[in-house]
Amino acid sequence: MILFNDDYTPMEFVVGVLEQIFEKSPAEATQIMLHVHQNGAGVAGVYVLEVAETKVSAVHGAAEDRGFPLRAGVEPE
Repeated sequence: MILFNDDYTPMEFVVGVLEQIFEKSPAEATQIMLHVHQNGAGVAGVYVLEVAETKVSAVHGAAEDRGFPLRAGVEPE
């Protein structure tokens, strides 16, 4: 499951998504967010396809509810 950087979604929101949807610790969520911010994309987690697609939908729903353009996607390992 890949998260993609954008210039509008607040870093704090991305950390919250990683903690809530991906069950990451605050330290791990911050590390992933910084990687995504610095590199344009980053792995939020590795899941079977159906779980990954559900998490992508959850990310998009949470972002849209707050008016942020945060995007996520699924790529084969």
